[in-house]
Amino acid sequence: MRKLAFAGLAAITAAVLTTVGVAAADPPPSSLVQISSFGANPGALAMYTYTPAGLETGRPVVVALHGCTQSAADYYAHSGWPELADRWRFEVVFPQQSTANNSSKCFNWFSTADDTRGNGEAASVKSMVDKAVGDHGSDRSRVFVTGLSAGGAMTADLLAAYPDVFAAGGIDSGLPAQCATSIVEATNCQQNDQHLTPAQWAAKVKAQYPGYGGPWPRVAIWQGTADYTVYPVNGTELRDQWTAVNGVSQTPTSTQSLPGGTTLTSYADRVQLYSIAGMGHGTAVDPGTGTTQCGSTGAYFLAGICSSYYTGVFFGLDKGSGTTTTPPPTSTTTTSTTTTPAGTCVSASNYAHTQAGRAHQSGGQTYANGSNQAMGLWNTFTVHALRETSPGYWVLADGQC
Repeated sequence: MRKLAFAGLAAITAAVLTTVGVAAADPPPSSLVQISSFGANPGALAMYTYTPAGLETGRPVVVALHGCTQSAADYYAHSGWPELADRWRFEVVFPQQSTANNSSKCFNWFSTADDTRGNGEAASVKSMVDKAVGDHGSDRSRVFVTGLSAGGAMTADLLAAYPDVFAAGGIDSGLPAQCATSIVEATNCQQNDQHLTPAQWAAKVKAQYPGYGGPWPRVAIWQGTADYTVYPVNGTELRDQWTAVNGVSQTPTSTQSLPGGTTLTSYADRVQLYSIAGMGHGTAVDPGTGTTQCGSTGAYFLAGICSSYYTGVFFGLDKGSGTTTTPPPTSTTTTSTTTTPAGTCVSASNYAHTQAGRAHQSGGQTYANGSNQAMGLWNTFTVHALRETSPGYWVLADGQC
């Protein structure tokens, strides 16, 4: 599973290509239309769109970026965004990477030649937005971007590079903007705490468009607590980065329990962190016909909760669609602290910690979930205290329990 998961983000090891089959992308489904000419394309990307029949002018645009080894067709088929586009009336743009650019079809989120304003793949995505807006008379004040894994990391970079284009973003199993500028740094960012303050993270964003004074994009962050491709620390770092950019505290303003073992922590309605207990690397989906359901399962599309639905509500896509506004779920949502509130401290053996989901083991060694701090041998004789500082994020706390 670790090898399989690793293919979900970076083209960093050749082993990825032998353990995961690349999904067939051509031809895409008939309702997914390729736009062959969309203006400047320095990143050599392909543009696909899904446009609901009879789409009115003045509607929003959502850019949806696939993960490594995936295609526009994969994201179209599984993410749930097309069915939400039909319901709420907006266009979806699906950029597609090629093996000519990246052997595992990852967006190059760790390359300044591709992830900065006016350059490479980032500039190509900006051209796609301009094309979509021009073709359909879309509302430029309601352009959004979302993505999985490498697509999630590129989403963060796009929000930093083009805060004047994107009103908000949804980052699924992604990384902070400008965390890495090389493949070597990318691996480190995926797996380790970078030990930066919120202000330092924010500075990385603001350096991408010097002189820009806001408003800054709102951000929804999705992170599985058992993701060992893009470790949970990235969710915390993204929270730190975008709260600081938006000028709000890292202290939550509310916490909710949602379906699929999901904890939603909100920060002044500018940043949301969705922590999904026990979920690995992927986009969360919830197949079905219920109000809050959407998407279908597949490689890196994991059953639990429809992240696209909740991200769409966060974007405000359910407002002003000409249809009945979808209310927030009430039967499965309560406003309360989590079952294990932040600050809980537990002393137990390394084996017990892993069984309870507070830690994980690799090669006979134990590591705390979230912080990835080393805890020693995986057995019942080695005992440590762990403290949960945010949902699913555990740090060593020996002598504190």
